[in-house]
This record gives sequence, C-alpha cells and structure tokens, in this order.
Amino acid sequence: MGIVIDGCPAGLSLTEEDLLPDLERRKGGKQKGTTPRQEADYPFFKSGLFNGKTTGAPITIIFDNKNIRSSDYEKQRSIPRPGHADWVAHQKYGGNEDYRGGGHFSARLTTGLVAAGAIAKKIMGEGVSIISAVTEIGGESDLEKGLQKAIDAKDSVGGIVECRVSGLPVGLGEPFFDSVESHIAHIAFAIPAVKGVEFGSGFAAAKMFGSQHNDAIENMEGKTRTNHAGGIVGGITNGNELVFRISIKPTASTPKEQNSLNWDSGKVETFSIKGRHDLCVALRAPVILEAATAVALVDLFLLEQHSNRVINHRKD
Repeated sequence: MGIVIDGCPAGLSLTEEDLLPDLERRKGGKQKGTTPRQEADYPFFKSGLFNGKTTGAPITIIFDNKNIRSSDYEKQRSIPRPGHADWVAHQKYGGNEDYRGGGHFSARLTTGLVAAGAIAKKIMGEGVSIISAVTEIGGESDLEKGLQKAIDAKDSVGGIVECRVSGLPVGLGEPFFDSVESHIAHIAFAIPAVKGVEFGSGFAAAKMFGSQHNDAIENMEGKTRTNHAGGIVGGITNGNELVFRISIKPTASTPKEQNSLNWDSGKVETFSIKGRHDLCVALRAPVILEAATAVALVDLFLLEQHSNRVINHRKD
C-alpha cells in the first residue's frame, strides 16, 4: 500500500515516528470486535523528505503487506459477495480487478489516508484539536451491548462515529462548491462502509422549528448559545466547535450464511464468508475519520493563507 501527498509546504519537521501513533490506532486486533489480522504498518518515505524536513515535492509513503492470506479470497471467487464491490468491479474492469483484498476497494487503503491525516494535523498545529469516537454500535449507545448483539447473532453490525473539531478560526470555507461541509463530506464518503454524513443536528433539524434550530450569537467572537449548525453557517466555519457524524454500515463480510449468485454456474447458492474480518468496522473508524477531516481542513487552511497573502500583497 502507498500514498502520494502533494501540496505539503516545505520545511515541515517530519519523521516516521510522527505517523506511528495514529497508524497504531487504525490497526485491527487491538479491541474486541476487530479483525485479528496484524500488519506492522510502518511508513517508508520514498520522496518529499530530506534531513528530517519536507522538501515541497510530493511525499511518497509505502507500507508493506506481510500478513497475507490471498487463498481466503481465491476460495470464494465464484460468488460475488453481497455488500462488496466484487460484482461492480468485475463488470467495470472486465475481470482484471485485484480481488485478493488489496485492490481499489480494500480498507487497507485507509492506512495511507491515516498517514496523510497525521501530516495534515502537523501542518495545522496543536491549536486545532480533532477527536472522533464511536457513539453507537448496532443501534445501542452501550457499545458493549451492541457488540454482544452481533456475537449472539453470529453476524456483523454497523455504528455511528462522531467527530468534534475545536480551535478552528472563523472564515474557513469557500462557498458555493467548496463549503466546509462539501469538503468534509466528499472525503468522508471515500472511507469504506460510510453510508451517511450529518452536521450539527443533522437530520433531527428537519423536525425542529426555525426558532429552535437557530443558534443565537452571544458575543463579538461569534460564540453561540447552541450549536445546531455544527460550527458551520453558509458553508463557512463560525468559530464554534465543528461537530458532525458518519454512519457506517455493518461489515459486509459476515460469517452468517447468505444466498447469492454463483457467476460460474449462473445459480443462486448458499455460502458463508471465511477469513479474518471485523465484527464492527466502525470500531476502527475514529482515527480514519480524524485523518479525513484533517486532510479536508488543511486544504482550506492553506487556501485561506494564500488568499490572505494575496490580499496583503495588494494592500502593500
């Protein structure tokens, strides 16, 4: 696995160790309900770094895959797995797709995203805090209870992950198409298994009166009495905490028996998915969501800095 990161300013102090804490959080096998598969996920910089600082050139990072069991995928090749991209990838790429768990649709790709997020966090600095947490599993706010439901059913479950960002300045975001919501939602939907995104009160806002949903401004800094908007108004940050949530579907690879097409025989058959899979993939999503959020926000930060430089230059 690898990632190429373009647009990182030169002169940023950066080492492999800066990425390791977030990469460690992304791994499976660290908590109940996640895959037992283990990879070192050590980042090898191939370009864009010299003498411990970024050069301004694209940063290339490679991660080795060593804990490989491709045979798990070979055995079930005849039956496109429900909920996976097997069928659509086969049609789109004419059977040339990599189906062994490491292709376009692999959750392993989030390794590179987490690495990019760690760099984005460094660019924005310690003044910006991005924290995500699982708030619901299988419809239960008691996460242990939600996991137990899946264990008892010998099935998988989904969940809700909430992200909160503090320390953002007023004014990030470029309406119309480059609103803060647009940037974050675009990259959030690239995270495998994400099926929904909501900001602030989200869908609950549809049940409220306008007078209830409006966030009254209390002072000249723009602090609001409530935060139904989730820190974004008109596509622009308003200085309050940015709050949004993603919904993650149940892990498609479930041990429960299912019926699906065998494209070799042309008939529907009963089968079950073997291999090492997450009971609830939402458990591994917080650090991935933080990374995606950081990548989206750092673009807006850099754009704002550029705009300010241009304005100041014109004033001079």
